Amino acid sequence: MNRYSVPVRLIGRTVRVMLHVSELVVYDGREEVARHERLIARNGSRLELDHYLEALIRKPGALPGATALDQARAAGRFTPMHDAWWEAAVKAHGECDGTRALIEVLLLSRHLPHEHLVTGLAAALKTGALTADAIALEARKAADADTGPEEPPQRPSTTSQSAIAPLPAAVRANLPPDKRPLPSVAPYDQLLRLRRPDRTTP
Repeated sequence: MNRYSVPVRLIGRTVRVMLHVSELVVYDGREEVARHERLIARNGSRLELDHYLEALIRKPGALPGATALDQARAAGRFTPMHDAWWEAAVKAHGECDGTRALIEVLLLSRHLPHEHLVTGLAAALKTGALTADAIALEARKAADADTGPEEPPQRPSTTSQSAIAPLPAAVRANLPPDKRPLPSVAPYDQLLRLRRPDRTTP
């Protein structure tokens, strides 16, 4: 009798839902894809803004009136600092590009803690840095400051790529083409031939 959001990539898919006393968990196969506080009344909706970001980055004009945005504000996940940075980005880049820049910032929350991201927004706004890359840099500075001077920073895992925030699509599109030649192992093949014993001599 209520509606709960899932990531847009699951549109049209059948998912498995587990109901608990106070929460609802959604699985795609064995992967948990959503977790919501369970609604008590009927005909309500619980929408997670993060679930819609891939769709919103293609249609940024839908963000200002989105119900998911209203619920994120009410839950404290979309803070006044987000709004202040968004307003500055729109003034600098225009309505569409400024909103798209904000959505790129929201995508960073999948890899960076919320409190560090808000700190990064505040620092970037103060310096007039209105790009997602600047927010990521400032948020990582805040994370490093939280570790303390006596605690060495954690080495990134070589087996998990989820800890590394990807470059936003707008940045990747402006990168120059990679014209370097493909690597070759031919020199090593020559070394192997030199070291191979001659089987024709006694």
